Amino acid sequence: MFSFTREEDIKKSERMTAVVHDREVVIFYHRGEYHAMDIRCYHSGGPLHLGEIEEFDGRPCIVCPWHKYKITLATGEGLYQSINPKDPSAKPKWCSKGIKQRIHTVTVDNGNIYVTLSNEPFKCDSDFYATGVFKVIQSSS
Repeated sequence: MFSFTREEDIKKSERMTAVVHDREVVIFYHRGEYHAMDIRCYHSGGPLHLGEIEEFDGRPCIVCPWHKYKITLATGEGLYQSINPKDPSAKPKWCSKGIKQRIHTVTVDNGNIYVTLSNEPFKCDSDFYATGVFKVIQSSS
């Protein structure tokens, strides 16, 4: 668990970035809830902290500024629109690619924000961009 900010700060900016045990994360405050995920998009490493939050199929998503990939804040699922080509009157519907972005736990205690990294054992597509040469947060040293 890593504390990096006060609750009042993130409520003003609605997002913050941090390095937690050498893993870069972005924390969003959206509609009264906190969400944390790897900072780089699972698709090609786009900077999610610079994306916009939009709703798709009733689910708040961060939209990657590079290629417009949509990632749910709550689960890390990649969303896409699909249509049945055999049905000429079909309307596009939102579908899930599965969990693509690693989601981390945010806790608030006495006005402090804490992030606990996911220790889920599955391999997540965003893991590739989470550390090492793809870092986007400049160190202060």
